[in-house]
Amino acid sequence: MNDDQLRHCLRISLGSLAGYLFMHLTTWTSGLFFCVYPVLLLAMVPRMNGHAAFQFIAAAMINIVEVYLISGLFGDRPLLITPLVWALFAVRFHCMATGPYFLFGAQGLVAASVLFHFASYPDLDVTGMAKANLAAAVFTVAVAWVLGWLLPPRQVTPPPAPEPKSDAQRRHQVLLGATVATVSFLVFQIFSLSDSLSAQVTTLLMLFPMSFAGAAEYGGRRAVGVLLGCNLALAIQLLLYDWYGYWILSAPLYWVALMVCARQHLLEGRSGAGFAACTTIAVIFGQYLTPEGDAVYATLYRFSSIAVAVLVALTVIYLVHKLLNLSPLTRYRVGAAEDS
Repeated sequence: MNDDQLRHCLRISLGSLAGYLFMHLTTWTSGLFFCVYPVLLLAMVPRMNGHAAFQFIAAAMINIVEVYLISGLFGDRPLLITPLVWALFAVRFHCMATGPYFLFGAQGLVAASVLFHFASYPDLDVTGMAKANLAAAVFTVAVAWVLGWLLPPRQVTPPPAPEPKSDAQRRHQVLLGATVATVSFLVFQIFSLSDSLSAQVTTLLMLFPMSFAGAAEYGGRRAVGVLLGCNLALAIQLLLYDWYGYWILSAPLYWVALMVCARQHLLEGRSGAGFAACTTIAVIFGQYLTPEGDAVYATLYRFSSIAVAVLVALTVIYLVHKLLNLSPLTRYRVGAAEDS
């Protein structure tokens, strides 16, 4: 592990730790965003810049407007809200497929799906979650800038060259992502799975490669990462025993666990088991590890629900992929860069 990788590892772990401490010091009820967002931003953006900051905050602001307008007007009409949600997801995947606004599409996809899902439950504080979503985005960008100043990368790494895609491939990616994300949204709505946030997010993260082959590969790595993250979170709670609710004791162990997982992520050089482990620990500590709750059951339930979510999501992705490949206008061919 070289010096730049160590600095990147420190930025990821310290960023999420800062969110964890801020969540407890301010007693914010929706602390999940403060722990997860730093992992997403700092793991995906090695060097912070204005373009990335704009995308991250803009996505959070637009998500709030979309959720309030669509859920407020059509929340009780599933036949109307479903095509609207599909259209919003399609816009996000178009941003991801074209490249320059990948971060805007990725962050907006995850946050919008979570907010739309929880907006359908009248007993949940959606306003509080929306405020936390925006506050966490602004907080994450500020922390990323500070850590980028304190622990800047020593070497300038050029951005990866964009993958050549045909128009048919882009259509395939947009339609595949929007359709599967909408199916995921409908499944979690129909079965009222309000306690399976991690499984819902997993189905979305599997769509980031925007292809069946990429989703299948990521699904396996994601399962391994979730197992690693769950075991680390469970070990921390067992070690702390009755004191796990005291943030002053759990925070150092949380940072150590994040360092271990962030190191694995950087050694892999791509979004795999290490990234999945980081997000797993962030979700468990941000959502479940509180003085009023017991994270042991949540940790075990989280792994089992994600295993089921990966299998179901891969099945749906495969079916939609095969269906889209029936038409030359939406056929996905690896290495094909010519226009359809």
